[in-house]
Formats: sequence, structure tokens, C-alpha cells
Amino acid sequence: MPRVRLMIDPPAAGPWNMAVDEALLRATPQTGMTTLRFYQWAEPTLSLGYFQHHADRSRHVPSLDAPWLRRASGGGAILHDHELTYSLTVPVRDTRASNVADYFDHFHQSLIQTLRGWGIQAALNGDASLEGLGSPPFLCFLRRSPVDVILNSAKICGSAQRRHTGAMLQHGSVLLSRSPHAPELAGINDLVQLTDPLSVEDLRTAWLEELSRLCQFSYDKGVLATEEAEASRRLATDRFRANSWNERR
Repeated sequence: MPRVRLMIDPPAAGPWNMAVDEALLRATPQTGMTTLRFYQWAEPTLSLGYFQHHADRSRHVPSLDAPWLRRASGGGAILHDHELTYSLTVPVRDTRASNVADYFDHFHQSLIQTLRGWGIQAALNGDASLEGLGSPPFLCFLRRSPVDVILNSAKICGSAQRRHTGAMLQHGSVLLSRSPHAPELAGINDLVQLTDPLSVEDLRTAWLEELSRLCQFSYDKGVLATEEAEASRRLATDRFRANSWNERR
């Protein structure tokens, strides 16, 4: 059974959240450690996909008063607010190997199974027929790929991968509730009527159990090593808070 370092982090600013993911990706080839991290955002924050133009922010008026930054992964912009965010860093011998993409299925299928515990019938999108037609929407959760998780025709979970020599990072977001900074996007609690709204803590606990069953993960709770924490601080300042990075396109 694979041993996985489990990190459950408190809400933090966007630059720190992205810097930790990047630091873990860079450290993984040396540590040989698989790390699963769950985190939240200290304030509503817009993250642009790596290839998006920062001037396109003006296309989305509701998020203009939210802080923003650029992710190191691709895709559309994400308004991080009422959500559960995860990242997985895994050592891999060949980042081009087809089985690296299997982690999309593992995480999304396990999320679907987890939600069934509340009677929520989510599913994979599975339809790529509209992909590549016209200009993609600014927001990631208005885009569709076959592996996205859909509930009542709305996208509630999407993930992206970034591959580095000897390691892979996958991170993704699960929308729990609508944000006033992205009112066009409904979350799980907006789409289904539950006796008690689904909380971050309840979803995370149940999802961890399902991931353990599906992926045969065995968890060891942990924190950043000293070197990882130092790298995270440098990356937060030098990259994810820097105009040279955020406005590079």
C-alpha cells in the first residue's frame, strides 16, 4: 500500500498556496515522496491559467475587485472562494507515460463515488465534441473536458497537471457554493438540496476514505520539511507575488 504524506493546510493567501504546490513539485524527485495536500483560500482569489493574458481579466467584471495571480498550470481562470482545493505530487520515472494521466480518473471517480454517500449523482463529462470550437470561456468552470466532474450539467470539479523532471503535480478545485465574485458558477450546495450543506471538512474526510480504497493510499500526516518551507517562501515572493510572473502575458 503506497505511503502518502497527507497535509491539511489552513486557509492561506493565493501566492503561498501556489508556491507550496510548486515547491513540492520541485522537491519530489529528491524526496521520492508522494504528497496529498488539501487547502483553502484566505480570501476570494482569481488564478489565471499559465497561458492566459492578464489583460483578459477585464472580461470578467465580478472578480475585478478580488486579488489575482497566475498559476503554473494551464486552463482557464478559477475564482477560488467556497471550494475545496487539493494537490497531489508524485515521483514518476517518465512524465510522458500514459498512466500519469490516470490520476485524473482516480481523483474524479473517487469524488463521484464520495458524493453518492450524500445521494448526489455526479458524473464525468465524457463529451469532448465542443472542445476546440471557437474562443474558450475565460473561466475554467465554464469550459468542458471529458474528465471534468459534472452535476446537473454544471461543472463542479476540474483538475490540471504540471510535469517536471521526475515528478508530476496535479491540482484541482471542487466548487461547494456560489461565489459573489463568480455568480454564474453554481456549487454543489446550490445544485442539490441537502438537509445540511456539504462542508469542506465533511467532503475532505469522506473523499480521503474513498481515495484510500481506490488508490490503496495509506496516509501519514505531515508538514513541509524545512527546505520545502524555505522554497515556498522564496517562490511566493519571487514568483507568485511578482508582476514579472503575473503579467508575463
